[in-house]
Amino acid sequence: MQRPKRKNPVLRTRLPTLPPAARSRVALGLTAAAALGRFELQQCRDCGTVQYPPRESCQTCLSVLLDWKVQPGGGELLAQTVLHHSNDLFFRERLPWRLGLVKLDCGPIVVAHLHASVAQRVRVRAMLDRAGQAVIAALPDKENCDMADDRQLREFICDPKHRKVLVTDGKTALGQALVKAFSKEQCELIWVGYAEPWKKFGGFDELEKIPQVTLVPLDVTDSKNVREVAAEIAGKVDIVVNNAEVHRSFGIGNRQGVETARAEMDVNYFGLLRLAQEFCPAMRSRGADGSSSAVAWVNLLSIYALANFPPHGTFSASKAAAHSLAQCLRAEMRPAGVRVVNVFPGPIDDEWNQLLPPPKIAPGALAKAIVGALREGIEDVYPGDVAQEWLARWRDNPKALERELSA
Repeated sequence: MQRPKRKNPVLRTRLPTLPPAARSRVALGLTAAAALGRFELQQCRDCGTVQYPPRESCQTCLSVLLDWKVQPGGGELLAQTVLHHSNDLFFRERLPWRLGLVKLDCGPIVVAHLHASVAQRVRVRAMLDRAGQAVIAALPDKENCDMADDRQLREFICDPKHRKVLVTDGKTALGQALVKAFSKEQCELIWVGYAEPWKKFGGFDELEKIPQVTLVPLDVTDSKNVREVAAEIAGKVDIVVNNAEVHRSFGIGNRQGVETARAEMDVNYFGLLRLAQEFCPAMRSRGADGSSSAVAWVNLLSIYALANFPPHGTFSASKAAAHSLAQCLRAEMRPAGVRVVNVFPGPIDDEWNQLLPPPKIAPGALAKAIVGALREGIEDVYPGDVAQEWLARWRDNPKALERELSA
């Protein structure tokens, strides 16, 4: 992939356009799976037939017992064509566009967006388009396929290559791991925020040595500071990674006063709100800048946002509030084609989880998962063994998980 050309500031900024987003309620099951990076199709519980497109009853036996199940992604390309004309504004601006018919190994025939290098055998994935809805893409039948190098499939991902990234907190181990991970992805520029600029933090000198890094004083609890930083860089940022957080242990009865809980909410919830109010308008206006457009907003949440973990009760509550706000942010950013990625890690291996037994996720592994989600176009990320287990238990029975956590 070549470095995108600099935008001409004299030319009029294009307004964002989105692909057709209408889906039936049952078809949103495919979108829910694609948001997690999974390829799921309906499978009849009675006769075992795999269904596509999504439907209310089995096409073979008319049973209504259709379960969404992960399917193998292999298939055979039957036919392909190149679209040179479209009445839809989104595709009209991006012609020519490759489409094909793929016979899946599990049975159905699907219409897929084609990678430029596909052969007869393909690997099929469900991905989210710019409107946040699931589409099917056919990739070459090999593991090392870089979608960022394909002009068409780059529309479905948020690859940080040649992008400008803001990491809101570079003082933590996770923040520094994120900066190093983004620098390896050939980001053009990485702004690294740090609060309390009068206090030199560990790793400061190492970050300064990275060529793409620019350190900026940023305190998400200070509205004036956030506004000043946004006035300087919001019009240039392509990806915001909000990893600033305050994490303290204990719940309600083991702590007097509300000061600690207020500090958690001020960073974890109100910090996100301040950033969104100042940075989102500029990012929305740049949703149609082609290969250099604003593409993603990443929120570091917690698996505790799904179900409160009483030993970290007030922290869980602040992350649940941030999760709800992030859902609002996702709805407001979607018309501009900017993807909001929510990350729900389990316990991170840091000072506030010292007393928790393993497994815990290392900052480097979490940073790798975040960068991988951007490269793969995933919307909800649950990195680590604990997060995956909690997610499965929460999807199976939320009330049972609540009881288990309070025992």
